[in-house]
Amino acid sequence: MKCIYCGHSESKVLDSRNSDETNSIRRRRECLNCGRRFTTYESVERVPVVVIKKDGSKQPFDREKLKRGIVKACEKRPVKMETIEEVLDSIEKKLQSMTTSEIASSRLAELVLSALKAIDEIAYVRFAMVYKNFDDTFALKSFLSML
Repeated sequence: MKCIYCGHSESKVLDSRNSDETNSIRRRRECLNCGRRFTTYESVERVPVVVIKKDGSKQPFDREKLKRGIVKACEKRPVKMETIEEVLDSIEKKLQSMTTSEIASSRLAELVLSALKAIDEIAYVRFAMVYKNFDDTFALKSFLSML
């Protein structure tokens, strides 16, 4: 780590602490050249996840867009916002642990459907209706009979 005062490239770590708010590590350092102290923060660099849409186009994963869809499916249902945030956190954790940085929108929708099915069946059906885009009532009835 370069010293912010003299630019020397060597320093020693005096103290390390976890920073809970930012999921980073705070390090207090001392320059081996000038002896001045400074603080650095280290955090894990997350790889951006790209969603591959049905038409083949790609767009960055947008937590807020996914949240809006889930909130809409849970509208007027007894689902707390904390529960929705937990679902989003769980999905993001799965996305970050993938071996690839791309995910098909259909796979992302399946992750949401799996979580919603465990929380609220009505929200699950609402989300599925938008995602699966049923052509007629027969297809919808067929889907509902599988529940």
